Formats: sequence, C-alpha cells, structure tokens
Amino acid sequence: MLKKTIEYTNFDGVEMKEDFFFNLTQAELTELQMSKAGGFGEYIEKIVAAKDVPTLAKLFKDLIMLSYGEKSADGKRFVKKAADGHRLADDFVETEAYSNLYMELIMDDKEAANFVNGILPSEVREKAASNMTQNPNHPALQHK
Repeated sequence: MLKKTIEYTNFDGVEMKEDFFFNLTQAELTELQMSKAGGFGEYIEKIVAAKDVPTLAKLFKDLIMLSYGEKSADGKRFVKKAADGHRLADDFVETEAYSNLYMELIMDDKEAANFVNGILPSEVREKAASNMTQNPNHPALQHK
C-alpha cells in the first residue's frame, strides 16, 4: 500500500496537506495481468517504448482510479466502494489533490515509477527486488 501526502489548494482557496492511500491486491494485479496479451508489464513497456503519450496518460488515470481507497478503522479492509456502491475514486478524481497527483505522475518519471511500485502488493515488490539482485544484467539495473 502506498500512503501519498499531497499538497493542494481546495476550491475554497484553502491550502491543504492530506494523506491519501493507494493499493492493488494480488487478485487485482492478476486481473490486470490477464487483461492484456503478454501481460500488463509488457503492455506498459510497449507504451513507454512507443512514447505513446495519450495511452500513458490514460494508464496513469486508470491506475489511480483502480488503486485509490481508504483503510478501514480496524485495518482489515482497504475500502474502494462506499456503502451505496459508488467508487471512492470517483470522488477523489474531482479534487485538486487528484489533479496534482496526476500531473506529478505525467511530468516526473521517478515519481511515476515510485507510484506504480508503491501500489503493488508487497509480495510482488519483494519478488521483483529479489529477481533483480539475482540478475545483475536485468535492464532495470543498467545505467544509461
């Protein structure tokens, strides 16, 4: 889970600093993987390699919308839908906090990578880190 502190000015002109939470479960990540031929990681690599900015912009919005939620008070659940069934992300996307986050992801490759890594399940992050340290020739470790 990623806890992201976002500074923004609300629609009353008040400067705010708030924590927001983003998370994908293993089931959600698996669903993403299976939704694209070759897997979701390959899909992202193709978008980046092609410098397909419109698709990349939509991808960031989709990832924010898929991962936004609130921790339950008891810490047992990560709630993405309100009791009436609407997605909490639909409310979040209407805020300047969303706008600031979105612009940050679009404009800063490092922040985009941190966001994507942060929303992944911890087991997936740990496995990826282990694979990269075991394979020093992994492309992600090559400096340009």
